Amino acid sequence: MTLFSTAGLFIALSLLVALILAVIVITPWLRATRLKNNPVDNQLLDINVTVFRERLAELKSDKDSGTIDDSHYQNQKLELERQLLDAQRQVAPMINPGVKSRLIIIVWVPVMAAMAYLMISDRTPVFELWQAEDKVGQVADDLLTGKIDQPPEWAIEDGRQLITAMQTNVHRHADDPDRWMRLSELFLSLEVTDSALEALSRAYRLSPDNEEIATTYAQISFFANEGQLDADSRRVLQGVLRNNPQHEGAQMLMAMGEARASNFEQAQGWIKRLRASIAAKPGDHTRALASLDELSANVTGQQQRAAEGVNVTVSVNPSLLPLVKGDDVLFVAIRDVNGGPPFAAKRLPISVIKQGEANISLSDIDAMIPERTLQSARAAKTQLAVIARISHNGNASAESGDLSGNPVVISADQKQVNVEINQQIP
Repeated sequence: MTLFSTAGLFIALSLLVALILAVIVITPWLRATRLKNNPVDNQLLDINVTVFRERLAELKSDKDSGTIDDSHYQNQKLELERQLLDAQRQVAPMINPGVKSRLIIIVWVPVMAAMAYLMISDRTPVFELWQAEDKVGQVADDLLTGKIDQPPEWAIEDGRQLITAMQTNVHRHADDPDRWMRLSELFLSLEVTDSALEALSRAYRLSPDNEEIATTYAQISFFANEGQLDADSRRVLQGVLRNNPQHEGAQMLMAMGEARASNFEQAQGWIKRLRASIAAKPGDHTRALASLDELSANVTGQQQRAAEGVNVTVSVNPSLLPLVKGDDVLFVAIRDVNGGPPFAAKRLPISVIKQGEANISLSDIDAMIPERTLQSARAAKTQLAVIARISHNGNASAESGDLSGNPVVISADQKQVNVEINQQIP
């Protein structure tokens, strides 16, 4: 296929429509030539006839009511007829346009339509899309339908064309979950995680019972959220486990997510469940079981370190709740009152706040720098403060419009603290 196969068809159809419009414009002129050599514009005459009839009706009404006699009625009627004849003689003949004028209209309507299309905005992206579809459109379709695993070398000379063709193909088959799934794989290979998640979410909505799509969606979302299971990922995994309670991938993600959320007992429960499932299968699973034992020990160590940390209850002032958006991010940190990097910090999805409140644990597990821990700060008798902020853009640095609270100073051995988010940064 060539570029003309798409662009040429578009131009031909556009020209045909423009010509039809031009013919419609000159059709009244073509009809007029068949009436008379010197056709008369009857519009004014029709108006005069209407006026004549109205005035005649008024005169007859006056005569019937006795306002005027029969002689006066006849005189006025003759005067009206004379005025009507004079007006008819004064009507100018309509000028019939020539062939040249008609040809000008037929030519200029398509020309001006084309100029308007090209000059109103830049059409370069449209032409580039057509070119991409003609060049690699079939390759894109074969990739998205699984007919081929790798594109030919000539098709990836311009990677942007192939990506554009694949996106266009998927949107034309928007009800096909497998195409969305393969498009997400393309985005993941390009490290465009947000677009991959969007494609996976569409695939999941189209086919929520597909275990592969569901677990892939939950897994990518889990790692994109820095090891946090948000409400959507948790719901997806629960759906997978409801249909297949022995699904090992979903169990592992639940265990890791619960551990990251400091729900250590739930994490250990998922690990035990997964271990029992693997041990019950025939074959040698020594390495897998050893890996689970290591994960269990790691969770136990995290639980011990978390016990030495600080439990933070973050509440949002009711007056600020309308300002909280679904894609906001909650930052909670413990830092030196004099400034510097936090000793412990967490970046959490806003969904952790339930009914205006969230309970969060901060400990050495959440240290940003290995040697800068909460225990080291307490050993050095550093005065610490807990801060909490809701970011609209997800940035670690405070910005105008973010919601925050006043820092709360804590003592060296304090294990519990309440922080209220009660103001908006100007």
